[in-house]
Amino acid sequence: MERVTEQPKLEYEALRKARMLENQAKLESLGVGKTVSQLRQQVKEQQPHRPYQKKVYGLTPLRRSLRISNNLRISNNLRISKNLKPPECNPSRIISTPSTPLSTPSKIISTPFTPLSTPKQDKVTFSGEKEEKQRPANAPLVNLSDADLLLSSEHSARRCNSKGRGSIYNPVLGICCHFCRQKKLCGEEDCKRCGNFDVNEPCLGKTDCSVCHSSTGVFCRACLKVRYGEEIEEVRENKGWMCPHCIEEQGTKPYWICNSSICLRKRKMPPTGIAVFKARQMGYNSVAHLLMEELRLGKCK
Repeated sequence: MERVTEQPKLEYEALRKARMLENQAKLESLGVGKTVSQLRQQVKEQQPHRPYQKKVYGLTPLRRSLRISNNLRISNNLRISKNLKPPECNPSRIISTPSTPLSTPSKIISTPFTPLSTPKQDKVTFSGEKEEKQRPANAPLVNLSDADLLLSSEHSARRCNSKGRGSIYNPVLGICCHFCRQKKLCGEEDCKRCGNFDVNEPCLGKTDCSVCHSSTGVFCRACLKVRYGEEIEEVRENKGWMCPHCIEEQGTKPYWICNSSICLRKRKMPPTGIAVFKARQMGYNSVAHLLMEELRLGKCK
């Protein structure tokens, strides 16, 4: 058995070597018998030798914008006027400035500068008079155009149909409720802001905190009743009405907090959702009363 298996292997090896010799002879006859090293050497000899030359950059000034150059010029002149030492910098990195310097630093200081408007500054009404007092949150100042004052007759007739949250959405005149976050015109008939578009009048359908006068104390009629158990007519008569945030800060009502989804998430508490039905079934006036009892008993974490 061993002799039978060895004989075919020997014949295969002999045929393989014969084919290799034949192929090598063909390659030599065609002139392809050069090795890779010889080809590389020939390529190197054919390429011209290029000596290394160090690139010399020009001494022309870099291109800078006028804004950067003016700021640098102003800072340098102010530094000279105050007898301050210039900052240490790399001499190889020189920033070019315009060739026409200012005559005196006083011109720089006297240049008009209009700062950004802040809420603490006096606001200007449409009549041109300045307001020194802080405007309430339910009467923010709005710049109106002629297009904003257009309200169709259908919408104006439908405005007072719903007094809860209002039925007409208006992103310009509508005041955002802190809970439902709906910028709707209120449905109060005597509201001059939503009815006559008078921005200097407060919205009768939104509350305003007497302490903070901020957006966190703005609630519509429906949210005020359902979430906190209060009527908006009582809030209007009470000039010292405070929002839940200010009540919590003063500590007049223990466990009385704002139950909006924004404030509850800040406390790492889940939003209550539509919890008014659960509060009414359990005999509470509003969701805030239910949440206050749960916090007192330690059920809310």
